[in-house]
Amino acid sequence: MADSAAAAPPRVVRPATRGSRAAVGAVGLLAGLSVGLGLALPAVLGHAVDQVLRGDGAGHWVWGCAAVVAGQVLVGAASDVLAAVSGARVTAAVRRGAVRHVLAARVPGGGDLVTRLVGNAADAGAVPGAAATLPAAVGAPVGGVIALFLTDPWLAAAFLLGAPPLALLVHRFARASSDSAARYQDAQGRIAARLVEAIGGARTVAAARTEEREARRVLGPLPELSAQGHRMWQVQGRATAQAAVLVPLLQILVLAIGGLRLAQGALSVGGLLAASRYALLATGIGAVVGQLGALVRGRAAARRIGEVLAVPAPAHGRDRLPEGGPGTLELRGVTVVRGGETVLDRLDLTVPGGTCLAVVGPSGAGKSVLAELAGRLADPDQGTVLLDGAPLAALTRAELRDAVGYAFERPVLLGDTLADAIAFGPRELTTEAVTDAARAAGADGFLRLLPRGYATPRAAAPLSGGEVQRLGLARAFAHGGRLLVLDDATSSLDTVTELHVAHSLLHDPRGRTRLLTTHRAGTAARADLVAWLDAGRLRALAPHHTLWQDPDYRALFAAPDESVGAAVSAVPGAPRGRRAPEPPVDVADKEGSRRG
Repeated sequence: MADSAAAAPPRVVRPATRGSRAAVGAVGLLAGLSVGLGLALPAVLGHAVDQVLRGDGAGHWVWGCAAVVAGQVLVGAASDVLAAVSGARVTAAVRRGAVRHVLAARVPGGGDLVTRLVGNAADAGAVPGAAATLPAAVGAPVGGVIALFLTDPWLAAAFLLGAPPLALLVHRFARASSDSAARYQDAQGRIAARLVEAIGGARTVAAARTEEREARRVLGPLPELSAQGHRMWQVQGRATAQAAVLVPLLQILVLAIGGLRLAQGALSVGGLLAASRYALLATGIGAVVGQLGALVRGRAAARRIGEVLAVPAPAHGRDRLPEGGPGTLELRGVTVVRGGETVLDRLDLTVPGGTCLAVVGPSGAGKSVLAELAGRLADPDQGTVLLDGAPLAALTRAELRDAVGYAFERPVLLGDTLADAIAFGPRELTTEAVTDAARAAGADGFLRLLPRGYATPRAAAPLSGGEVQRLGLARAFAHGGRLLVLDDATSSLDTVTELHVAHSLLHDPRGRTRLLTTHRAGTAARADLVAWLDAGRLRALAPHHTLWQDPDYRALFAAPDESVGAAVSAVPGAPRGRRAPEPPVDVADKEGSRRG
């Protein structure tokens, strides 16, 4: 991590500067030109004063002063505009690159991540401009010393006597500021992360009456934030105070030597005036400190963004799926380890094309991880996942995303309208396709009751949890080409809606393979096959009515050992003298089918 952190600033900033290199270079050139004009002004002014004192008239030297001053104004204005434009472009490029990587690598979100992508990106975006103008900022005092030497070597020698303390001051400022800036940004991120968590759980906090406690938790890093903020101000204030003592002393020393040289006739009045201005430029530590401060903050921010970019994004291949494949899903020797624990252990599973497979098991058995692997939202640590014989890792991104549709327990709706939320995906959908998908998911009815129907703005629609799930299902129905993966995506549906969705899944006109993770016996009963996971392994693969004879299987759904009322029916092959309860949902399905 240390090596990656050290390399983070160039890795973050350089790619973002590609489209703004000309503007950043122009900023550096204009800064250098401004310094050149600033160094020329004392010489031109000194010659004008000497000519006036000799009685020759100022003449062209006065016009030269006016031209230099006008040039400084124009160059300064152009530099400010270009610096703002290039900084904004680089910041935007840093954010675009970081956001794309976050989405591709599926980096967990939160307040700290938002802080990195917003505030830290702005600081990192200022790095190219600060780096481009730093040579000019350093060039001003260096040029002042050289000009002093050209004016009179004794003046330069006098100044150089006090230069080491100034250099030490700049070095100490840069080192102390770097540490403070990194700690300050880290504390900001932790406050933002806790605030996002608190906002997400606002109802729980209100119900538990723990507002004050939660506020203290959110603001827990505030003392450290305050301490690091004060430390940065103290460092800058100490540097400013020390410079306020050193700079006048150096200037007085230079002027004293200059006065002696003037008395000796070795220096003119104009030369002494120029020397005073050069001494001021040579002691211009403020500009250097300001540029260093921007660089320090920007590099610290770039390191934090670099930590996000260091999260590996999955690489995609160049293969395509075979034409007309049925959607056969295979997991061969798949092992997944998370947090040091084995979630899936050498799992072998084949889901025939067009099959509806329910995945069941106790909490922690690996159901959701299996759902992630099925469409390559995650990669196994060992083993291979294949769709129609093609390894998922070998497929192009477009091919993979077009082949697999996902629906989740808590779907996030994206897009401006509810129709956009259904159509959101890798390819454009017709209005008819959106409507068909909504009908299949049982969402068409409540959508048409809204004042603007499918065109209702997403933010203006008061949706229940079940309605949001139905829209998520509709999105999956609309986009899944060969495989639909439903990760507990029917858990919030009422019984009638679930039966409707189950009918759509069982009678999918496109013949897609369907993989459902579920905690409901009814959902498992409607599937063609059930994969029973236990401790990361496949305990059984069979139809639901076959597995129902196993008491351990029934215990997954908290089912009693004996059935009740009309739901009781004997299972073929059950031991004599005792009936194994069959899931009541089978009876309901039969009744529902007759009514349909």
